[in-house]
Amino acid sequence: MPITPTYKCVLLDIEGTTTPISFVHDRLFSYVKNNLVNFLNENWNSLELQEQIQLLREQAMKDVNNNLSDVILVPEVQQQGKKTNEEEIKKAIIQNIQWQMKINRKIGAFKSFQGFMWESGYESGELKGEIFDDVLDALKKWKESGIKIYIYSSGSISAQKSLFKNSDKGDLTEYIDGYFDTSIGSKIEKSSYVNIAKEIQLEPRDILFLSDNVKEIISAKSVCYQAAIIERKNNMPLSDDDRKNNIIFTDFLQIFSYLFL
Repeated sequence: MPITPTYKCVLLDIEGTTTPISFVHDRLFSYVKNNLVNFLNENWNSLELQEQIQLLREQAMKDVNNNLSDVILVPEVQQQGKKTNEEEIKKAIIQNIQWQMKINRKIGAFKSFQGFMWESGYESGELKGEIFDDVLDALKKWKESGIKIYIYSSGSISAQKSLFKNSDKGDLTEYIDGYFDTSIGSKIEKSSYVNIAKEIQLEPRDILFLSDNVKEIISAKSVCYQAAIIERKNNMPLSDDDRKNNIIFTDFLQIFSYLFL
């Protein structure tokens, strides 16, 4: 399906699309890995942290019930009438997070915990969201044209907002009309794109989806989205079939030129 000038909304992936994959893996993931112990110690009495830990605890129980292997359970504060040692709980949390990072899990509780930690990093200035140079100009053009702009990422909504608010291009949240994470569905499931279209009250054909992930593009196109692959440096290589069956751009500004050839 070709891209037409009639689209009313753009839906943007983050990793490999608006933001280098290297930033996500080398900066964001490393921040969690390197700061987890200190973060737990410094924030242990925070209600927000305890809420995040409870989400991890509940997810681990679901994983056990679903027969997922290598699950690390997070002990309750009180078990069988006895208070669990604080250090024992922290050790389990660290092992749980490390396990989920190792398998690059995209489950809500884990992504929420990551986002909670990243928010602290953005606030302290240790993290600064990295955005490709062409993205800001494209956001401005879309906004000036009355095109709605939404984000859809496996990262939590709070993590998405933190990245765009604290980016190396300034606060970009003024350009963004809304955010979606996997609470609306997996990014490779067709139903997720149907749900998003319903949520923003547009027909799928009026939405342009941009992502580096071919499976996501296929799912979106299967429910009549307009869609294109964004091919950035260090993204996963595209096959000959990928190139044959999809529209491909190496930056966002090529979209505007493509429409008026």
